[in-house]
Amino acid sequence: MPPLLHAEQLTSIRAERCLFAGLSFAVSGGELLQVVGQNGSGKSTLLGILAGLASPDEGQVYYQQQALTTHREAFYQDLLFLGHKAAVKASLSALENVALQRQLDCGDSQPAPTEQDWDNLAQLDLLGLEELPAAQLSAGQQRRIALCRLWSSPAKVWILDEPFTALDQAGIELLHQRIDQHLAAGGCVVLTSHQPLLWQPQNYRTLTLQAQGVA
Repeated sequence: MPPLLHAEQLTSIRAERCLFAGLSFAVSGGELLQVVGQNGSGKSTLLGILAGLASPDEGQVYYQQQALTTHREAFYQDLLFLGHKAAVKASLSALENVALQRQLDCGDSQPAPTEQDWDNLAQLDLLGLEELPAAQLSAGQQRRIALCRLWSSPAKVWILDEPFTALDQAGIELLHQRIDQHLAAGGCVVLTSHQPLLWQPQNYRTLTLQAQGVA
């Protein structure tokens, strides 16, 4: 079976510094790829390139064997990207944030909270906090709001930059379980994490980045 996502000969140069060069790899359905490396090695840059948010200086990214440069719209319909910041709207309540995320990810025109939105809040142990503005919640609670997307989005490809940041042990375990479900359904995950993964799914690999130095 062809991979969902693969990269060929990726090179990225920032401020005359080569972060990585000639990088090639593939991720198939059911696989989790953890990108590891020291600070400044280009982990977030690589995830941005894989998500189509940045362009490599050389090389190409492919989704289902089609180049992102020519099939970007189809890829975006099947992509869920979470950056290293929680990216919730501080002035909106937890429930309003979850409803907005569902609208954006699913193309849903229903602005009012749905039963699924309430279910997602329950999954992430946010019931009782739904009416509070996100600005009044802790960093871990804000992260849980952002992670509700993983329970509502139909995307096959998840690209997650430091998804475990600010989570307590219970939140980490919830995320482990949800990723396992996604992989079992044939999706794939590419993620970064400063901490070693104490849990590892069956189809788990690491990709180690080492900055190349001055270009």
